[in-house]
Amino acid sequence: MEPNKATAPVDLTLLTYNIRKAVGLDRRRDPHRILEVITQADADVVVLQEADRRLGPRIAALPHQMIEDESDYAIVPLATNDVSLGSHGNAILVRRGIDFANPARTPLPGLEPRGAVSVEIAGKLQVFGCHLGLLRRYRHQQMHRLANELHNLPLPAVILGDFNEWSAHRGFEPLDRDFDIHAFGNSFHTSRPVAALDRLVISKGVEICAGHVLHTPLTRVASDHLPVWTRVKIAG
Repeated sequence: MEPNKATAPVDLTLLTYNIRKAVGLDRRRDPHRILEVITQADADVVVLQEADRRLGPRIAALPHQMIEDESDYAIVPLATNDVSLGSHGNAILVRRGIDFANPARTPLPGLEPRGAVSVEIAGKLQVFGCHLGLLRRYRHQQMHRLANELHNLPLPAVILGDFNEWSAHRGFEPLDRDFDIHAFGNSFHTSRPVAALDRLVISKGVEICAGHVLHTPLTRVASDHLPVWTRVKIAG
């Protein structure tokens, strides 16, 4: 693959967003609304969960052509077919003009099919996207796999996604010894946010500068999750 060419930034803004296959609380499937949320957030890198429909050929809930025509984002090529946006519903968008390379898919263990995706950003940072399982014992297996991936990387790394962990104090044991876990507020359910399911895990070499859950009239109806935005600084 020919990488998206650009200069390498030291600071990056990141967004993680479970878009619920573009179905809002009004039960309408509205990908234009989801894309508007993403463009308003104005992040350099966007990690999506539930970006493809669940059944059949897993058609993209956020169409490729719409992203190309109506946003400033390039799609990281992670799908294994011509119709999906990502893998296991996980997708990554990168602002045009920022270099990315080496997209990869990582299978995750568990009862139900799960996987993570990743890409190298600007030669400085490895970004992972994930949507972990519903049961903690399987989430722990999946976190162990992700921890092994991070330990073997030459670059600093960040994992963004829907970790499906409701506890504010437990559940991240496979990751919290060597990595820092950040929650910037409750992101689920948008009608009454009571849980910080959407989080950020960082390795050494990454510093959190700011972060918050995006509460707007649009985000409160576009999906059942609120998006989470953060700014990071990469050492070196």
